[in-house]
Amino acid sequence: MNAVAPVLTVDGPSGAGKGTVSRGIAKAMGWHYLDSGSIYRALAVELQNLKVSVDDESGVAAVARRLDLAFRYEPTFAVLLSGMDISPLLQTESCGNLASRVATIGVVRSVLLDKQRGFRQTPGLVADGRDMGTVVFPHAPFKIFLTASVIIRGERRYKQLKEKGIDVSLEQIIAELTERDERDIARKNAPLLQADDAVFIDSSDLTIDQVIELGLNLIRVT
Repeated sequence: MNAVAPVLTVDGPSGAGKGTVSRGIAKAMGWHYLDSGSIYRALAVELQNLKVSVDDESGVAAVARRLDLAFRYEPTFAVLLSGMDISPLLQTESCGNLASRVATIGVVRSVLLDKQRGFRQTPGLVADGRDMGTVVFPHAPFKIFLTASVIIRGERRYKQLKEKGIDVSLEQIIAELTERDERDIARKNAPLLQADDAVFIDSSDLTIDQVIELGLNLIRVT
């Protein structure tokens, strides 16, 4: 880890637009990007592939240690598991729910912590997730807590999945987001919460470009 590389953390609940905003800021700044949620989702995919139960904590931790994960940025963003693009699999609600359950396992979070911190490289890093500013990069100079109403987040996710040709129910998505919010907030290990020094942004009535500009201003002005 390059200790001098600046970091912008973008935390918040699922569907708040963290990924799109973070990638936009990283591209504008020429910084690296870490999608911590994809790490947990990729682990969930691998657990399904290997038929390892999430209730087998030692088994899950063993799979996490061997996880061969990489991000590809060109021509489009993709998550590679053992060299294979698994990006479409990561967008399903079942994968997201399993990843949320995996994220409550303390030993797994410890295994993946160093992997995440290894993405901190010059000229800088934009890291999005749920505990980037509180646990993974607690001393990051720039922090954002990005949220939106669960209705707005559900509608955004619904539109995103429908555009990908995935048949989903808006009511089910909202219910699953609500359940995931409750689980993420209540978990003992690195719960979802706003860092004391994070800038709060509610994106419910903002465009992606407006949120990206707010993030860029935070870096440029500070």
